[in-house]
Amino acid sequence: MTITKTWEVNTCVRATADGYVSKVIYRVNATDGTYSTRATGEVNLERPETLIPYKDLTHDQVIGWVKAKIEENATSEKGGPTVAQIEAALDAQITEQKTPTMATGTPWS
Repeated sequence: MTITKTWEVNTCVRATADGYVSKVIYRVNATDGTYSTRATGEVNLERPETLIPYKDLTHDQVIGWVKAKIEENATSEKGGPTVAQIEAALDAQITEQKTPTMATGTPWS
């Protein structure tokens, strides 16, 4: 079964004076229709030269910023996972749910 991943903006932290979004908290949901998992994170954004009015921002635009910042961080001294690595980790979690390699419990009743 195909695993579908959906990137979502949980919240934006912004300056009330001009609408500058300085931080985005995001979530990535993954499901194959039976099993599901998710990852969450946050990125800090630098102030751009030209601000887009807060009311005009779109979900796709902000997710684009999030993914770009994740990639930037991955190649910087900070390090961190790439977008592909985040998605691969979610795939691995779904696979583990489907066919567990570890179990808990005791051998007696």
